[in-house]
Amino acid sequence: MTLIDSHAHIYYRDYAGDFDDMLQRAADSGVAAILVVGTDIESSRESVELAEKHPQLYAAVGIHPHDAGRVTDACFGIIRNLALSSSKVVAIGEIGLDFYRDRSPRDAQDRVFRTFLRMAGELGKPVIIHDRDAHSQVLECLREEDVRCGVLHCFSGDAAMAAEALSMGFYISVPGTITYPANEALREVVRTVSIDRLLVETDCPYLSPVPYRGKRNEPAYVRLAAERVAEVKGLSLEDVARITTKNVRDLFGIRLWDQSTKIAYEIRNSLYLNITNRCSNRCSFCAKFDNFTVKGHNLLLDGEPTFEEIMAAVGQPQGIDEIVFCGYGEPLIRLDLVKQVAAELKRRGYTIRVNTDGQANLVHGRNIIPELAGLVDSISVSLNAPDAATYREICNTPFSDAGFDAVCAFIREAHQHIPQVVASAVTVPGIDIEACRRLAVSLGAEFRVREFAEVG
Repeated sequence: MTLIDSHAHIYYRDYAGDFDDMLQRAADSGVAAILVVGTDIESSRESVELAEKHPQLYAAVGIHPHDAGRVTDACFGIIRNLALSSSKVVAIGEIGLDFYRDRSPRDAQDRVFRTFLRMAGELGKPVIIHDRDAHSQVLECLREEDVRCGVLHCFSGDAAMAAEALSMGFYISVPGTITYPANEALREVVRTVSIDRLLVETDCPYLSPVPYRGKRNEPAYVRLAAERVAEVKGLSLEDVARITTKNVRDLFGIRLWDQSTKIAYEIRNSLYLNITNRCSNRCSFCAKFDNFTVKGHNLLLDGEPTFEEIMAAVGQPQGIDEIVFCGYGEPLIRLDLVKQVAAELKRRGYTIRVNTDGQANLVHGRNIIPELAGLVDSISVSLNAPDAATYREICNTPFSDAGFDAVCAFIREAHQHIPQVVASAVTVPGIDIEACRRLAVSLGAEFRVREFAEVG
């Protein structure tokens, strides 16, 4: 498991007595990298020096809004030079607005913030935003300066603000405050934000998580924030670690994420098998037209794996509830391989599920469902529409109206051979989910709603 603390201030004297031990505790907790974030010229210099000295440390340089009233043109020049001084400087920050303490005049805060935003754009670096009681003003500055690459650190806005920030291209960073019993507002934000747009941080030495409130925070404790995110999102800690590490890579270029192709990949307590990237349909909502990443796993195959390659990738997994044929393609296109692999996995005692678009009978020119009897315990069929016209429009099926009819027939037939049959629909804007539910029930299937833009 690999975690990244995406926001830390470990240059403070709080760490002078046990700095090396603090770094070791972080490593022992799975923290493989720490982004050290400057808040003024002195701490920005220290961040760069630490990053140059320690391979697991990276730096961001900037001036906090508390000090905006003292910022001169010379200060901007120093920060710019620091940003250019090392390849380990990955962002401009922390910068922003703080209308809670108002330690600098608001007009000065606005001027300094905008200047740093423009600097980041000129240097091609993401920004790390401090926002306290200045939500609308921060978003206004970002919109007007056309900034679309950065993170709102230690997020304190509501779900509506988070949605707007995400629409602008920003990430949301979650600190240890998510563990506070009274902070249901942040947990609600985490519920609504796709895990693919979340980072975790400590903001140490501040904001220690439960059970360390009142004590000094440190990077090792980012694990506690990640654990709480996992609980709220219904994921495992390993899922959150993998995905947020990938997100840090995408935003800051800190390259710890394993980008190798995945044949067998875990999400929660399921092991998924990615056996093809081919698909019968070209669904308008399919995420693979943007990228091939699902919950931090890169599923772009270099070639279709053999039986031997799949079994090697599966290994001997422990603590899983099921093995699922579901990658970034339609698994039943490779029907013979599914049958061969499923037979071996059933022999080993695993529960087998297949996620399918329900077009296999058309693809193979025969009723293939009886061939899955005894091999597949559960099958989930993408219904996605309540009628043929809608299905044709959103799924771009090559089979015209016959595609929708085949899906319905597939669901109805599957009951005779497979113990559990589930029909699902994605909440694509404009789709009548209740009509899909009624159709699924009429076909004798359970019904599951899949959230639009939340893959995996």
